[in-house]
Amino acid sequence: MFNEQKAAQIAAWFLGKAGGTMPHLKLMKLMYLAERESMAKHGFPMTGDRFVAMPHGPVLSLTLNHINDQAPSSPGGWDDWISDKANYEVGLLKNPDSDALDELSRADLEVLETTWKRFGSMSKYQIRDYTHDSKNCPEWKDPEGSSLPITYEAVFEALGFSAEVSKAMGGEVRAQAAIAKALSVSV
Repeated sequence: MFNEQKAAQIAAWFLGKAGGTMPHLKLMKLMYLAERESMAKHGFPMTGDRFVAMPHGPVLSLTLNHINDQAPSSPGGWDDWISDKANYEVGLLKNPDSDALDELSRADLEVLETTWKRFGSMSKYQIRDYTHDSKNCPEWKDPEGSSLPITYEAVFEALGFSAEVSKAMGGEVRAQAAIAKALSVSV
């Protein structure tokens, strides 16, 4: 189940590291690569977003909708943290200090730090090209101007897990999301 508040706080963390603003293309790639890192280290993505292959590489579909102002924001969500896109950039609306980032666990912060150290110095086009390279993100397939879903199983396999283990892990991610959704429904 997608956690908009967590996605917003992850974006805010990266924007804080970048000095407050960043091209939205680079932010999206950092967030996607952080999700991959979380899956490699912990077996689960952080935000519960859907992964999609688009012409500029893999993206987090629902997060991209927030970046593009195509989704309503919930209280404490995207619009509380991240500015509207202007000139292909987004920026911070409030300070992402550790007390404010209450959706992020210590494990999440370690994943973000690892991702930033590895990719933070890349330009938006360098990081885009990195995600297009089949040696780096073999789960991305060129959608030829459209979009294609990227399954959790495809990401787990790209990370080196066997097909059998990837299938089981993908099923577990979906099962946990279903439980979270069921528990969040108010009666």
